[in-house]
Amino acid sequence: MEIVFLIARILFAALFLGSAFAHLTQTEAMAGYAGSKGVPQPKLATQAAGVLMLVGALSVLLGVWGDLGSLFLVAFLAPTAVIMHNFWKETDATNKEMEMVQFLKDVALAGAALAFFVVFRADPDLTITSSLF
Repeated sequence: MEIVFLIARILFAALFLGSAFAHLTQTEAMAGYAGSKGVPQPKLATQAAGVLMLVGALSVLLGVWGDLGSLFLVAFLAPTAVIMHNFWKETDATNKEMEMVQFLKDVALAGAALAFFVVFRADPDLTITSSLF
């Protein structure tokens, strides 16, 4: 089962590593979108989100304080779902549906990150370091 958990960690972390890279290398464009959603200090928020995702994803992937890394990803995903994908404010049906899908994706990924948190805490033999919590 350890190999299955490792594969899950790789697949899960890959999404966040790619997104973190985009946040940190395409900051201006992503900050423009964040600003249009009402995010205060969008450039700083975009960079902070990139770092949070990078550290969280590497932590989960490498199994170094994976419980903390999982919580970092939840800390990114929960506000992102509400602030960036607020489908309830959309008036155009197509945009509303697209934002709802993105909102639900972020909520589901937050649930998966919480599941990783539980597994990292329950079985420290699956990671390099023991749980911090």
